[in-house]
Amino acid sequence: MPGENLTRAEAQERASLVQVDSYDIALDLTSGDEVFRSTTTVRFTATEGATTFIDHISRTVHSVTLNGAELDPAAVNDGVRIRLDDLAAENELTVVSDAMYVNTGEGLHRFVDPVDGEVYLYSQFEVPDSRRVFAVFEQPDLKATFAFTVTAPAAWQVVSNQPTPEPVITGETGTWAFEPTPRISSYITAIVAGPYTVTRSELTSSSGRTVPLGIFCRASLAEHMDADYLFDVTRKGFAFFEEQFGVPYPFEKYDQLFVPEFNAGAMENAGCVTFTETYVFRAQVTDAIRERRVVTVLHELAHMWFGDLVTMKWWNDLWLNESFAEWASTLATAEATEWTGAWTTFQAMEKTWAYRQDQLPSTHPIVAEIRDLDDVQVNFDGITYAKGGSVLKQLVAWVGLEAFMQGVGEYFRKHAWGNTELTDLLTELEAASGRELGDWSKKWLETAGVNTLRPRIELTGDGIISSFAIEQTAPSEWPTLRPHRIAVGFYEFADDVLRRTHRVELDIDGALTEVPQLLGHLRPALILLNDDDLAYAKIRLDEQSMSTAVERLRDIEEPLARALVWGAAWDATRDAETPASDYIELVLANIGTETESTTIRLALAQLLQAARTYVDPARRAATTERVGDALWQLATTAAPGSDAQFQFVGAFAHIASTSEHVDALQGLLDGSRPLEGLTVDSDLRWQLLDGLVLNGAAGETEIAAELAADDTATGRQFAARARATIPTKEAKEAAFASVVDRSDASNMIVRYTGLGLQHVHDPAVLDDIVARYHGAIQQIWDSRTYHVAEGLLGGLYPAVVASETLASATRDWLATNEPVPALRRIMVEHLAGVERALEAQRRDA
Repeated sequence: MPGENLTRAEAQERASLVQVDSYDIALDLTSGDEVFRSTTTVRFTATEGATTFIDHISRTVHSVTLNGAELDPAAVNDGVRIRLDDLAAENELTVVSDAMYVNTGEGLHRFVDPVDGEVYLYSQFEVPDSRRVFAVFEQPDLKATFAFTVTAPAAWQVVSNQPTPEPVITGETGTWAFEPTPRISSYITAIVAGPYTVTRSELTSSSGRTVPLGIFCRASLAEHMDADYLFDVTRKGFAFFEEQFGVPYPFEKYDQLFVPEFNAGAMENAGCVTFTETYVFRAQVTDAIRERRVVTVLHELAHMWFGDLVTMKWWNDLWLNESFAEWASTLATAEATEWTGAWTTFQAMEKTWAYRQDQLPSTHPIVAEIRDLDDVQVNFDGITYAKGGSVLKQLVAWVGLEAFMQGVGEYFRKHAWGNTELTDLLTELEAASGRELGDWSKKWLETAGVNTLRPRIELTGDGIISSFAIEQTAPSEWPTLRPHRIAVGFYEFADDVLRRTHRVELDIDGALTEVPQLLGHLRPALILLNDDDLAYAKIRLDEQSMSTAVERLRDIEEPLARALVWGAAWDATRDAETPASDYIELVLANIGTETESTTIRLALAQLLQAARTYVDPARRAATTERVGDALWQLATTAAPGSDAQFQFVGAFAHIASTSEHVDALQGLLDGSRPLEGLTVDSDLRWQLLDGLVLNGAAGETEIAAELAADDTATGRQFAARARATIPTKEAKEAAFASVVDRSDASNMIVRYTGLGLQHVHDPAVLDDIVARYHGAIQQIWDSRTYHVAEGLLGGLYPAVVASETLASATRDWLATNEPVPALRRIMVEHLAGVERALEAQRRDA
């Protein structure tokens, strides 16, 4: 990574010198499996006599021609930047190079399908990786038109931002000459090529235009591609956004491509959206994952307006892109699809992510200080996405949905095809709503940290509320107390359920806000602050409400209220205010009747984390056994074929620890002990095998046999995880070495190896990895691309050890090294997780 960074100051200087008109980019994808020929011609204006640079990461630059003059590549190219001296007012630059295919998901990713040997390519350019494919002024405010010409095997599909033209065929080779795009940023351009299977459809835009639609996936996954359902979701999203924004879809077509080994969930390339192919469901998945796919589809569609049509000037406003898409996609999911409980899911998943991120030492204001590309890479986080989306939800509640959408629509119309900053959006929202937003912006967007709200209640002898106030606190590092619009709900038992019987909504501010509206009421069984989830704040339950929750959380009638209580209980556990063992009992007593798939998914993940790293180590083994017993009981008593049954089996496989648990896993795997309604398909087989491997009841022989039966990309990833799960020091070292000492593993193999490495019952098996890891940190950072380095440093960090030894090793590394800020942030976050686990262990003891 050295030398590949770009600072904001450099970008600002370059934008003051250069304006880009157009790119013509020719890519020859027929020249082997390591490199492809890239020819870029870029036309741009500049300050006469100025010197600047264009970005290009390549294996070899063959020629550089500036305004007809041949430049010496050895003199002007350093492998990352090409220096351009003595510019004219009007310039034409042509760069011919051999660019490199990658297996890291950064640039032009090349994948060979193990099922049929076919080659699949796709690009991923956010943040700074279009430069790995062509020469480019790699910053979002230097927009231009892009015309791609692609030479590839004639039998392939070739897709880009513009509609795919008819190729010119010569023998077995085709050449596709795409029309120029509108003026867009380089990071949302795209090339996808290979023998993808495609399903086509169309829709009619509010403008009256016919918009062609396409859904693509690998041929070996085509039987699992539910294109009709995805087209239906897409049409609903188009109709919803066009009506709400008052601006028709801005591009000529809309293709959605499900691609292998994708680093993220999806990417909003203009008119050419790429998704992780894990959203092609080859096996059973939870309803939570099905809903998440819908939200992701609508998230990327929202970006066609917010991010693609109108783009941030620099990456400090990345949050605007992502927060808007988070909020808008949740709104569209709730109001335009069958997933009407999307705001409950938002509370459970996104807000939990946001609260966790906002309590790390690395937390930052939503409007972050982005000094360079390294900064933005680590800011694809819970602040940028989830906290920003939560705060936008608050803003919408304050200014009103109608005024908000009116302001957004005007923002799109006024700044179409341009670049903006936060003030441009706030100006339109102020005009539409009549609200002054400067103070709101300062308190919510320009400060960090999350507030905690607690009820302060006094009662008379007969249980009547004589005093009720809401206390607001803030962490000492980020002491801002903020205004909140919240509701307080009273819940009482009726017909054997906990039902809301009273609600007040009010504004709070400062350290203590009295709530006189609640005086004189009989104290109910449960009092819930932030009822309906209006505010972004952590909440605490008073002692009696927590007691009610532990015993009867399952009986709360409303899913959103349950999600809020689940969240409050977990947050108190993470903050070491309540013992982890109490949280475990709460989950086991109440999860069996939870109806919301995402709530179940999150509670089970937190249950496993609490059992493995938050309980007192002296009782860890007993707790693991207790949780395994309870999960198996839940799985056997759940409704046959239900989502809950499926989730309980998966969680059981992950934590199974006794011979009885092993027998149950083996019985599910070989069919001798089936569960009614449960289909043991390919993916579940791997999960069950993983549990056997974890307990030493299966090993390399069984892994190899399972892989022989499922020698697919997914099967190979699961096999990498299973091998890394083998519970010996030798196997853990081999897993570590397979991705650190060698650099040929793909991004997904790196990810799955990390999952297996940390899958342990006895943390002592990772003792040697603690030193091995800390000795390799700098080498990993220096030698790998950002996403692979991040994956290695996160996936291999032995967090499950959760010991003072691990914390000390990380503190020592931070004290004796001087890492760049992005690397320091990664390590500080790892340390914070261990320190939080140690606090929780002490509380549990």
